[in-house]
Amino acid sequence: MHIDILTLFPEMFPGYLNESILKRAQAAGLLQIELHNIRDYASGKHRVTDEPPYGGGGGMVLKPGPIFSAVESLISNRQSPTVARLPIILLTPQGRPFTQKVAQELAQHERLLLLCGRYEGVDERVRQHLVTDEISIGDFVLTGGELAAMVIVDAVARLIPGVLGAEDAAEDDSHATGLLEGPHYTRPETFRSWSVPEVLRSGHAANIARWRREQALRRTWQRRPDLLLTAELSDEDRWFLGKLAAGER
Repeated sequence: MHIDILTLFPEMFPGYLNESILKRAQAAGLLQIELHNIRDYASGKHRVTDEPPYGGGGGMVLKPGPIFSAVESLISNRQSPTVARLPIILLTPQGRPFTQKVAQELAQHERLLLLCGRYEGVDERVRQHLVTDEISIGDFVLTGGELAAMVIVDAVARLIPGVLGAEDAAEDDSHATGLLEGPHYTRPETFRSWSVPEVLRSGHAANIARWRREQALRRTWQRRPDLLLTAELSDEDRWFLGKLAAGER
């Protein structure tokens, strides 16, 4: 997968993108990330990228010219069948909520282009005539879209085959199945009198799998019961949730 990121502050990214899983994914050729400074595509001596809004009001608005020039330049330099389907995503608090399902959707593309908003946002003509999607990582406002871009890159990269090693490594992550992930334990077996549950030490694969499923159901019921409304549940899952609702342990 190839991801282009348009931003006024490309220096914010290397510290995160060049570490851990993302670093290994790039080294293995599974992921390519290119940072592009929007200011490089602005005209004039001072390369101005923002102006006060028409009609007055506080803050500054990103001009359409540099953004259009940047996107059109990147697309023209990458002539391929995938360009016509290239998602051009504006990161904005007004966008659709980013979820694991959206991450899975984006992971199906060979290329993504992420546009980091700044200040009061972008000129409306960018929204109307350039971007194909708008995404928000939550109901709050950040100084810019850079952190949101990193969140999306991380979540999507985990879904690229081979990035996590095992083919199905991401399948049990929280939200991957519509549920929160249950608890995990590692050595030592006993720490400060707290022991690892016996079922995890039993070696019985079926019992362990069922315990993990029940713990995921329990944690979701306790912390995010709204997720149960859309999760795919078996009759056995519903029976277990019925026990929880009845107050049984």
